[in-house]
Amino acid sequence: MRTELKPKAAARAAQPQRIRRPGGGRPRRTQEDRALLENLEALVAPTTRGDPQSPLRWTLKSTRRLSEELARQGHTVSHRTVATLLHEVGYSLQANRKTREGASHPDRDAQFEYINRRVRAFQRRGEPVVSVDTKKKELVGDFKNGGREWRPQGTPERVRVHDFQDPDLGKVIPYGVYDLAANAGWVSIGIDHDTARFATATLRRWWRCMGSRVYPKATELLLTADAGGSNSSRSRLWKVALQDLADAIGLEISVCHFPPGTSKWNKIEHRMFCHITENWRGKPLLSHAVIVNLIGSTRTRSGLRIQAGLDPKRYEMGVQVTDAELAAVNLKRHRFHGDWNYTITPR
Repeated sequence: MRTELKPKAAARAAQPQRIRRPGGGRPRRTQEDRALLENLEALVAPTTRGDPQSPLRWTLKSTRRLSEELARQGHTVSHRTVATLLHEVGYSLQANRKTREGASHPDRDAQFEYINRRVRAFQRRGEPVVSVDTKKKELVGDFKNGGREWRPQGTPERVRVHDFQDPDLGKVIPYGVYDLAANAGWVSIGIDHDTARFATATLRRWWRCMGSRVYPKATELLLTADAGGSNSSRSRLWKVALQDLADAIGLEISVCHFPPGTSKWNKIEHRMFCHITENWRGKPLLSHAVIVNLIGSTRTRSGLRIQAGLDPKRYEMGVQVTDAELAAVNLKRHRFHGDWNYTITPR
């Protein structure tokens, strides 16, 4: 009489008889070499904990180099095993992370709170509030631009091998004005120097082309700006140029500077400039016209719209402002940190 085996029983019957007992096989390298893991961790430990005499302290700690160094110490281990051991003890490949801003000013948080109160007060009254800053300088010409874009397969954009500035095209300096309430901005493309005069000329163009249309009844304007650069809180020329701007547009201009070392919190950085960079990724900035068009065509799902224009003027560097010129500025410092917060009224 035939007896049919059930599927599981048939599978077990079909398997060959086990030769190696459970737990058998080649022992782990860390079992054969008790000092291997300890020496490996000493090599990859942060430099403050590592051996200052180690040849790997100042070199790339790849798994192959770690394997070679361990071999010099008498350990026989492959680079693949090194990678496995590193993962087992909690190591992984990691890049640098920008988190440290240097020494923090003791009034940093208080200044942020002050800026927030001022911004809310202006917006409640329907007055314009803008964030201003200079974007990174860019080479003009057929140079490589970071990022990728869709193109027919096998036809990448051909660009120069070396990023040497073209003497005829030079660089451009994008200075931006971002309207927090309207989610809109203006960018002037400068071709000369990033000066206070260039910055205030950009503000004037924003007001003429965009701001005055959105805020036809405005009497005040609030600027939030970094503490350095062309709009530095310590720049005499910045204050003189702001006085000329206030006289020209007829608005009382208040300025609140971010504390030193906190420029990344400026709204224009992550609400406008980052989208411009994304929009032109993978596209060589061949000419001034291309740059203006790429910036002006930047849009986001949240409704951001940008206008841009070329500023062909020349701006002199190192302009000295006399005490008399500074005294003529109708400037009132605020009670809290008057060096960071002040108002300039039209004369």
